[in-house]
Amino acid sequence: MNGGEADDSGGASDVKGEGTRLVLVRHGQSRAAVDGVAGGPLGCRGLTEQGRDQVRALAQRLAGTGELGTVDALLSSTLRRAVETAELLAGALGGLTVEPDAALSEMDPGEGDGLAWEEWMRRYGTFDLAADPYRPLSPGGESWASFGLRAGAALCQVVRGHLEETVVVACHGGIVEQSLILGFGLAAVTPPGERAVTAPNASVTEWTVLPRPDGGLHWQLVRFADSAHLDGQGRPRAVRWTS
Repeated sequence: MNGGEADDSGGASDVKGEGTRLVLVRHGQSRAAVDGVAGGPLGCRGLTEQGRDQVRALAQRLAGTGELGTVDALLSSTLRRAVETAELLAGALGGLTVEPDAALSEMDPGEGDGLAWEEWMRRYGTFDLAADPYRPLSPGGESWASFGLRAGAALCQVVRGHLEETVVVACHGGIVEQSLILGFGLAAVTPPGERAVTAPNASVTEWTVLPRPDGGLHWQLVRFADSAHLDGQGRPRAVRWTS
């Protein structure tokens, strides 16, 4: 259990209500990733055209299938690639207004933000997150442990602010990873394993989160890294989506 917030072992008698449907969408392909730079607040340059196409494909799927039903809120991190993702999804979700939240942003790289990875390596080198989860990525940046605490708290706040609602969050691979750590009741300092699978761009990870009588939250994973609207190369599938 992570700070009393997550519990994947309780039975139906331990939870109440219909819960929150929390839908995490990783942003589309980003310009920072293609350009090979650290994509924090300074380095993030939004989505590539392929990234926009990936998100448009998801939007077409959601509009065609109606699989999310009525969505009550659309949130995003404050990084440009996530905001653009949310904006591209908004029309398929009933024209919702995007609500940016900095707490849902990717791990803060610190003073290395915007540097090319070659220069980053020259200045800061690399280190093992598992061996040193408290070391910041670069001076002024977050460590994996501090990121876990921030991301876990942000996800719980989203749930508590939208009890028994459906909320879509345009976010990042790190936030999706932290949702797994939180939802499976692991310690916030738990690093991604050597065989961890990063959710693809424009993929959907969904949780049902129910409040417990003791004030905690019960997390149920519905789907992870669902990218049925994309092919193996991250390109939109030529599919006509219907309900």
